[in-house]
Amino acid sequence: MSPGVPAAAERSRERIIDAAEECFRRFGVAKTTVEDIAAAAGLSRATVYRAVTGGRDELVLAVVLRGLRRFLDVLAERLRRERSVPDAIVEGTLSAVAFVRAEPTIARLLVPESAGHMQAAVAGAAEQVLAVCADHVRPHFEAAQRLRLVRAEIDVEGTVEFLFRLITSLIVMDRERDEEATRAFLRTYAVPAIAAPAS
Repeated sequence: MSPGVPAAAERSRERIIDAAEECFRRFGVAKTTVEDIAAAAGLSRATVYRAVTGGRDELVLAVVLRGLRRFLDVLAERLRRERSVPDAIVEGTLSAVAFVRAEPTIARLLVPESAGHMQAAVAGAAEQVLAVCADHVRPHFEAAQRLRLVRAEIDVEGTVEFLFRLITSLIVMDRERDEEATRAFLRTYAVPAIAAPAS
């Protein structure tokens, strides 16, 4: 629960976000209206606007951040199991690409029919999206940096932004590589940008 937010208001907001997620899945982000979300939640449009003052763009971002946090919890567990930093970079990036491709709401934000909504709702809050990612990755990154497994001159925020851009480009620019070819690409270009050179 968010600090300072009454439990009833928090429940109402979660109900609206649930409805938005369902509507985005059914109709696509670009075609979903606040009226659709209100109907799916069983609430009036005025109630939705009171609970979500930023309107539809705030709901798009809320759905994206919720899905992102779910994925990052799974990713954190995976990173704990990887044997090396290069493996964590490669497998973590592949997991992120697979997650976005399989997640209808987030995937639809990256296709042309909703590009304008991606710009308005998510790109406009890029700092918030990147901060959520950085907070999840930070403990692993800092531990690896202390062990000199990650380049000393880079920071977690820049690294997350680099990976975010890389993941997006792998999704948008479909080069028809198979998984092993993508692994080889990441080992050649992404790993040296982050991992400390082997001594």
